Amino acid sequence: MNPYLLIVLLTSLGLGTALTLSSTHWLLAWLGLEVGTLAILPLMAQPHHPRATEAATKYFIVQATAAATLLFAAINNAWLQGHWDIQHMSHPLFTSMITLALLLKLGLAPMHTWMPEVIQGVSLNTGLIVSTWQKIAPFILLLQIKQIHPPLLTIIGLASILIGGWGGLNQTQLRKILAYSSIAHLGWMVLILQHSTALATFALLIYIFMTSATFITLKKCKATTINMLTTTWTKAPTITLVAPLMLLSLGGLPPLSGFAPKWFILQELTQQNFIPHASIAALAALLSLYYYLRLSYSITLSLSPNNLPECLQWRVNYPISTPLSSALPAALALTLFLLPLTPSALTLII
Repeated sequence: MNPYLLIVLLTSLGLGTALTLSSTHWLLAWLGLEVGTLAILPLMAQPHHPRATEAATKYFIVQATAAATLLFAAINNAWLQGHWDIQHMSHPLFTSMITLALLLKLGLAPMHTWMPEVIQGVSLNTGLIVSTWQKIAPFILLLQIKQIHPPLLTIIGLASILIGGWGGLNQTQLRKILAYSSIAHLGWMVLILQHSTALATFALLIYIFMTSATFITLKKCKATTINMLTTTWTKAPTITLVAPLMLLSLGGLPPLSGFAPKWFILQELTQQNFIPHASIAALAALLSLYYYLRLSYSITLSLSPNNLPECLQWRVNYPISTPLSSALPAALALTLFLLPLTPSALTLII
């Protein structure tokens, strides 16, 4: 892609998200969401092949449906209530419609079926943007809506955690596994959203750090399937040491960074006397942990068939240094060692 066009698209992507985050008017928030959607579509269609075109088309249809539903509900709410303020939604029907539209944009269950197919059809770089940056604006809009029906968020949150765990068990494509991982993590955030917006925001930040490190690592290793992970040691021995820890952090094991949000979410649910919800979420997290352990096993304890006399492959052009790969050390540090700084991070968010 032309570098000038790439700069324009990335700038538009950032401006769309910034417009949504800074607006208190539903029309401006909708405009920011649409700018972000239109900016990401050309990136998804690169490189030109049928899977990328199919993924971009599916993403456009889903996002357009969600945006039309959101705009319809916002217009009707403004007609009945006389204002466009995001934080003062009072009509239960239109509030629920807007909530469902935002959850569709996020790809939460039972409206999740588009997300694994879209992530599978795009490149790892674009998949990183769709899985992280594109989640920020709809999630912040959810944080601003005060009168959300609590049972709706509870059902969708628990369903997303369960489906995100079950869906990734039988997958061999890494991008689909990360898509189901995204669904599960967002389910944790939606589950705690009605009780603590600070914990939901903290969980979103940790998720962005962990997912960014995972996508950058896969890009560095040029791996898109589980079988391709078995060649990681022969290509990049250093990454082989830290990649399992990164995956276990995604699974929420201590003392890694991913343990903190799940621990605090379970603690908050228990304090609010939602013990069945906390129990279901904790047990469903074991499903996600299984395929994280499966990936860790493929990286560390499996070797691909090799006909060469030496195990270590010598390549002149490997590893390739890119601007994205230069962010890998910082992303890995935040993924692995952020747990001791959790109290300070929560204090800043609150």
